[in-house]
Amino acid sequence: MTRIDRKFATLKAEGKKAFVAYIMAGDPDHATSLALMKGLPDAGVDIIELGLPFTDPMADGPTIQLAGQRALDAGQTLEKTLEMARAFRAANDETPIVLMGYYNPIYNRGVERFLSDARAAGIDGLIVVDLPPEEDEELCIPAQEAGLNFIRLATPTTDDARLPRVLQNTSGFVYYVSITGITGAAEPRGADVAPDVARIKAQTDLPVVVGFGIRTAKMAQTMAGVSDGAVVGSAIVKQIEQGKSVRQVLAYVKDLAAGAHRG
Repeated sequence: MTRIDRKFATLKAEGKKAFVAYIMAGDPDHATSLALMKGLPDAGVDIIELGLPFTDPMADGPTIQLAGQRALDAGQTLEKTLEMARAFRAANDETPIVLMGYYNPIYNRGVERFLSDARAAGIDGLIVVDLPPEEDEELCIPAQEAGLNFIRLATPTTDDARLPRVLQNTSGFVYYVSITGITGAAEPRGADVAPDVARIKAQTDLPVVVGFGIRTAKMAQTMAGVSDGAVVGSAIVKQIEQGKSVRQVLAYVKDLAAGAHRG
């Protein structure tokens, strides 16, 4: 079992839903993002999604795009992102870390070297949004063999014909994108999301967590109420963009986490 598997098993035994928080590594700078990352578990975060900055983030909305650019401008690299994970692991060996980003930086490092380094740094799973299931031999299967979960996204447009292919080599959990479009866009509705979550869960034993568009504790509670947990990214990153302190951002995260845990 990976840390992700153990976390969901523990939450299920406790009758709780998961709260997953995304931050961009190196935003607004390496030291600040590391301090924020270290504070997330005490704020109630069950799983950390750590964004890997990239110059061409095609699936991300303006908030995440700007965060990536701030991080790159501050000198963040793949190596420094792995350093963040290693520094986090020095004090926390339990909270799962999912590295989320695009394939290009991984390809440039070399898949075998990247997977070895990621595992050694304490990374537990990967979300690589520009590698479809047809490319599973490229990274997904090698990642699983290296002991890392490979997490896939399902969307409202993932129909019953496509869904089995999406789920085929997925592990850890399924990330259900509650709305069509880019990150941080429209607001999701529980009545719309629930049937699709049920449809996915009918075809897999994996937990299904819901993300995109969640900005408040009430929204987190609603989305967790119809799934196995809620993911918040753009709304947290927006706090950083607005210049909030680490303490202020963590207070916001704590409120969101409390909402998800009530789901």
